[in-house]
Amino acid sequence: MSVKDNLLEIKNTLPPHVTLVAVSKTKPNDMIMEAYDAGHREFGENYVQELTEKHEKLPKDIHWHFIGHLQSNKVKYIVSFVYMIHGVDSFKLLKEINKQAAKNNRVVNCLLQVFIAKEETKFGFGTKECEELFASDELNALGNVNVMGFMGMASNTYDMEQVRNEFKTLKQLQEKLKTQSRPLNVLSFGMSSDYKIAIEEGSTMVRIGSTIFGARNYNNG
Repeated sequence: MSVKDNLLEIKNTLPPHVTLVAVSKTKPNDMIMEAYDAGHREFGENYVQELTEKHEKLPKDIHWHFIGHLQSNKVKYIVSFVYMIHGVDSFKLLKEINKQAAKNNRVVNCLLQVFIAKEETKFGFGTKECEELFASDELNALGNVNVMGFMGMASNTYDMEQVRNEFKTLKQLQEKLKTQSRPLNVLSFGMSSDYKIAIEEGSTMVRIGSTIFGARNYNNG
């Protein structure tokens, strides 16, 4: 099946409130354009250099989602155009995004990455850290970031009950911390292998790559 067929097949199974981010990392521009020509505008990238190169060459109405681990010293390269930064895994990084966004007269959409997996390799805030941050005045002082919700990655396991329970943690955190002024209505979790479970557990944004574009090509990254 083609990229277009794969994309439309997945989109047809998603509820209307769920956004599909097509993970295009390591994929060539012509494959991205096939999805674009099918009407898709939300694409996710993991690497700053690759994202900046694609942004320069591809249509400007694409919503670029940065979904990888972002280093503070690289924020400045993407902050002028990125639509949403998913993996904000520290307050230090959030402050840097705010600082660089102010220089560009922008308010940048962000998701706080919460550590939900039972693996030491994953990054993110602890749930208690999030609660403390939202209880403080520090977050409100950052006028150039818009914290829209949370992002998480489940453990890399075949135990789908474990995955389901890890996703529940994020939904519970959202319910605990949302307010009228900060609804936190974006929950970004679920990938090719587990997005159906993620949607059942409250995800509003799924990040799917290989099911749309085929296996990753690291020689291109």
